[in-house]
Amino acid sequence: MLRVYHLLIGLILLILTPIVFKFVHPNSPTNKLQTNPVRQPQPVATLTQTNSASKPTEGNIWKSVLGKTATPPGWKVAPCEGNAPLLCVSSQGKVLGTVEMQVYSLANQPNFQKMLVTAGIPPGAKVDLQSPNYQTQLLTALNAWVADHYAVLSKDRQSAYGVSISFSPQPPQKVPFGMLHGVRYGFTGIKQGGEVYEQNLGYVAFDGASLYVIQTAFNPAAKTGKFEKVENFELIESYLSAIVADLRLPK
Repeated sequence: MLRVYHLLIGLILLILTPIVFKFVHPNSPTNKLQTNPVRQPQPVATLTQTNSASKPTEGNIWKSVLGKTATPPGWKVAPCEGNAPLLCVSSQGKVLGTVEMQVYSLANQPNFQKMLVTAGIPPGAKVDLQSPNYQTQLLTALNAWVADHYAVLSKDRQSAYGVSISFSPQPPQKVPFGMLHGVRYGFTGIKQGGEVYEQNLGYVAFDGASLYVIQTAFNPAAKTGKFEKVENFELIESYLSAIVADLRLPK
């Protein structure tokens, strides 16, 4: 009987010990991890599609628009197999990362339509891609699109990062996008110690009927349009603008 009593006492202590420890040591590392988890940020492509009024065009558009491909020595760039709109970047037969392109019809983009109107481009206006006045107006609209995009991303990252990682957007830059005029943008998530947590790069352009969005990243949460290693992302980043400039757009 005494032995059973001792066993019952031991079982009760075993159950109560973790509870007592948490009460006595509320600032222990274990408790911090449980009460302050870092939420994985949403991939940029997901946020872009969620913020748009329509689904992007299906199919791998890279197969029809890819032009010259400047690459680091020993690297290869080619449309990925299948219908996903991905460009595969590989070395020695191994895929290092992918670049995603989505095409959104203007007819289903009410927010961007408003940005065009605000910039001085009314609905149904005849587009002269080479007109300096039109290029200035379009750049204003594209910069507004990037600003709105940053606002959505910043809200998501602030929720996911907390105070441990800072959201650092890059100023948009005008760049050639095939024969179109586009904007290059991006942002970096930086840990308090200076280490890069995620890094994103994008390009956006408009041909009068559709909005083209190219994105890639070093991002642990992304499934596509990403590189596994930050050094590979940073290396292709310096070549991607040349690839975008040589696209066969508009069709």
